[in-house]
Amino acid sequence: MSRTVYVNGEYVAEEDAKISVFDRGFLMADGVYEVTSVLDGKLIDFEGHQVRLNRSLNELEMDAPVSDDDLLEIHRKLVELNDVTEGLVYLQVTRGAADRDFAYPKGVAPSLVMFTQSKNVVNSPAVSTGIKVISIDDLRWGRRDIKTVQLLYPAMGKMMAKAAGCDDAWMVEDGFVTEGTSNNAYIVKDGKIITRQLSNDILSGITRAAVLRFAVEAQMEVVERPFTIDEVKDADEAFITSATTFVQGVVEMDGVAIGTGKPGEIALRLREIYLDESRKKAI
Repeated sequence: MSRTVYVNGEYVAEEDAKISVFDRGFLMADGVYEVTSVLDGKLIDFEGHQVRLNRSLNELEMDAPVSDDDLLEIHRKLVELNDVTEGLVYLQVTRGAADRDFAYPKGVAPSLVMFTQSKNVVNSPAVSTGIKVISIDDLRWGRRDIKTVQLLYPAMGKMMAKAAGCDDAWMVEDGFVTEGTSNNAYIVKDGKIITRQLSNDILSGITRAAVLRFAVEAQMEVVERPFTIDEVKDADEAFITSATTFVQGVVEMDGVAIGTGKPGEIALRLREIYLDESRKKAI
């Protein structure tokens, strides 16, 4: 059976879904997106994703396609129609369809496309094995804090990692790690959780915010500062966070084992706390 997807006010079978060839998301990558995880048929951290979506839209001077309440209802409806117990809901807002021009069109209705994916996000094999990463130069544009659909370089980074027999890439700028291709990056040294502070250089991860809050509540020490590749290789453990991986250990960087070469105790504990607390607050 095909999935039901949402396209500009209509729920349609995925094979019948259509978007204009003049849509600026297609022509200019003029759009933003969010990914909300689904556990037990409920949405995780939805409010955080909604707030970040509105911020992204405001930063790019885009209109919201629907109200916040309607957006929540569409999410829930898609989860129901597609019988998603575990997986994700993807949404993409673009500036809309207009004849191709670099200048923003005026008075054009934004486009909203949404779909679900069912996948095993809790018991992924990588939870126990950890992932291996490589380092690559960060060649993205300067507003990484906006969650745009400009994902070509992160996609290239992911493929560079696969070509090297690894799982992902951590991007480096001026000697310091910024983030992973689709996740925030962390190291642990002497019991301290170290991650880059928020700025235009990285995305303000919704899972990042929750995990750091839970870490402080668990009386773990958090330090927000840049760190180098040498620090990664010398760390006691490392991990990533994202909406679809939650907290996942990183066990190797550029061929060098990190810590014991297995997911660390702090990463595993934070994953346990995050899942437990997120399930309590899921909607």
